Amino acid sequence: MRRILLLSSMFSVLLAAADLPVREVVLYKNGLGLFERSGELKAGEAARLEFKAEEMNDVLKSLVITGSGGAKISGVHYDSSEPLERKLAGFPFRLGDQMALSALLDQLKGARVELKIGPETAAGTILSGREIAGGEKQPPREQVTLLLDAGELRTIDLRDVSGIRFSDAALQLQLKDYLASIVAGRSKEKRSVYIDSSDAGARKLTATYVVPVPVWKSSYRLVFSDKNEPTLEGWAIVDNTSGEDWTNVRLSVVSGRPVSFISNLYEPRYFQRETVELPEDRAARPELYAGASEERERASGGVAGSFVSPSVIPAPPPPPPPASAATNVLNSLPLATRNYNQLTLLTPGAVTTTSPTSTVEAANAGQLAELFEYSFGSQVTVRKGESAMLPFLQQPVKARKLLIYKEEDNEQGHPRNAVVIVNSTGKTLDGGPITVFDGGAYAGEALVETIKGGDKRLISYAVDQGTRVTMEENEGDGVISEVHVHRGLVFTKSMVDVKTKFTIRNVDQKAKTLIIEHPVREDYKLVGQQPREKTASAYRFEVALRPDSTETFLIDEEEDMGSSTVITNMNPDSLMIYVRNKDLDAAARQKLEQIATQKSQIAGTDADLRNCDEQVNTLTNDESRVRQNVYSMNSVPGQQDAVQRYSQQLSALETKLTATRDRADELKKKKAALEADMNAFIEKLEF
Repeated sequence: MRRILLLSSMFSVLLAAADLPVREVVLYKNGLGLFERSGELKAGEAARLEFKAEEMNDVLKSLVITGSGGAKISGVHYDSSEPLERKLAGFPFRLGDQMALSALLDQLKGARVELKIGPETAAGTILSGREIAGGEKQPPREQVTLLLDAGELRTIDLRDVSGIRFSDAALQLQLKDYLASIVAGRSKEKRSVYIDSSDAGARKLTATYVVPVPVWKSSYRLVFSDKNEPTLEGWAIVDNTSGEDWTNVRLSVVSGRPVSFISNLYEPRYFQRETVELPEDRAARPELYAGASEERERASGGVAGSFVSPSVIPAPPPPPPPASAATNVLNSLPLATRNYNQLTLLTPGAVTTTSPTSTVEAANAGQLAELFEYSFGSQVTVRKGESAMLPFLQQPVKARKLLIYKEEDNEQGHPRNAVVIVNSTGKTLDGGPITVFDGGAYAGEALVETIKGGDKRLISYAVDQGTRVTMEENEGDGVISEVHVHRGLVFTKSMVDVKTKFTIRNVDQKAKTLIIEHPVREDYKLVGQQPREKTASAYRFEVALRPDSTETFLIDEEEDMGSSTVITNMNPDSLMIYVRNKDLDAAARQKLEQIATQKSQIAGTDADLRNCDEQVNTLTNDESRVRQNVYSMNSVPGQQDAVQRYSQQLSALETKLTATRDRADELKKKKAALEADMNAFIEKLEF
């Protein structure tokens, strides 16, 4: 069965375009690289740049083009990123996978076609195409039915056709464009950007842009020797994943992270508009009118008038929209859909380039606003798919060897070998790993953050087995240092003494300097001993260690602990603790003593009230018992005397119970008055 095959070659017309070689590369820490391309273009020749699809958004955002000798840039055009399905939807036919030729011809009904059948050529208009299933011995067949130019309908077996030609040149071009779109859609890696110029003569063109690149990395070697000052070497590690060689380019690396983001400029955007329709004209409907219930003669002319019920008078139809609204809708329709995008450059800006240095192999450094740039002295070549290490620093630095101990190292018990590096190079040192060599031997490794010129950093690179440190922390009792009262609340501050003792044993036969790093804790303040320096999170104390010796070092701190208590919830004994505080002034002490006295009175009254309540309960129980006895004796003959005695006891108990209840009521009133006076006093108390 004949199937549609993809064309092995495409018919296309391209303008002559020249590639611009890479001249300069600048790599940044934010994952972007600035590329400068330049070259000589002939008269009428366009420049072509190739990018990965994922680079196009950054290219369209950053591309700057300049020309020498008054070169005029007429515009930039590039391959569109419109989705393939959307592109193919605009064609009047579709080519499916393994689609039969008869199915394609059936889609092109009405198209004029010429079929070559042996020496004969059949020309006509396509009526239909179909596929006939085969049998056991007969293979399937494809046929097309034509309306020949002579007016005859003819069915032709496509197995006999050796050639097909469409007479419509527009249809031929559509087929070519369709296949070209499929090929372009399959190529997802590269996108071409063409720079057009209206110059008639030769000219030089420069294009600068930024695209995503691997972040360049820095690494250092710190070398100590007995004879010379410590030397710091810096190396930049760059990776060329651009897909092309960087041959003899000016290469720079920049320390710093400028702000960058992705803006979707490459993919076409479509805006969903509202559908607006003109109101349709409506036919007039018939109306029914009611008969008059009364006739009166008009004074003006004696003509009888009919009064119609207002309910049957039709409302007037809404007015049509103004003609300008419909005109605007029609005028806003798109005239055509382009299959490529075009970017017009109005005013090309100048491009800043970095001049190569003369003979220095290490990089020259310079400040770029808030960034710092290392420009390598000689031109660099890095092949595609390769990486390179390039030296940007080699000079003496100020460095001091010592030990550092952090409290997190307490379980290990050993400090670390460390170095204080002062950046005396006059350059910004980008952050990265540092390998330390001491006396020609490998000593350890460390990490360092970016160091500005004149700043210093402390790094550690190994564990010192010749020094042992133990730590012990003791916390004392709290002492009230401040007392304040506000709106019924007592606010206190207590100082707790916390002592941290370090015992340091140096077993080596050489003197050492130890830095103890102690954390800065909230609500703690140092007492006496002050640190050599302080960071955002730690104090650093310096301790000199003699050879083969044991030293002790004490850090004394006070912890500031605050609390608040409602005065009414405190008992007199608790108040007297504050009264006896030596930091309290006489007026405040007198007021607190007065509150303590009032609370004592309230407590005494409350105790009396509880006593009265207990007496009431006892008397009530006694009354119940006596009443029970009276009830029992009344049922026994001859017990009148006993009943009389119990009645007298019951009367006495009732008298005493009444007096006790009266006493309890008086105590409740007294307690309420005392509490009211105390609360009023507390409400006004402030110190």
